[in-house]
Amino acid sequence: MTETASRPVDQMSFREAMAELDRTVSVLESNTLELEDSLKSYEYGVSLLADLKGRLANAQQKVDVLMGRLDAPADDATTDTTLS
Repeated sequence: MTETASRPVDQMSFREAMAELDRTVSVLESNTLELEDSLKSYEYGVSLLADLKGRLANAQQKVDVLMGRLDAPADDATTDTTLS
């Protein structure tokens, strides 16, 4: 694992965590690790993935809230309710 891996996942930026996950997957796919090291790397990759998925879900929720503000129906105070 790299220097970034020595930091806790929650202290990495999203981009750093994505890069770390990519490196971890590459190492696992290279088939160069012993079984024990492969399991540790896999576990680390799962923790990275879980953290990243959580961050994405939080970001999506914020976007949904912001989009709701844009799509909010106008109230009676701002809507012209007079008959023309």
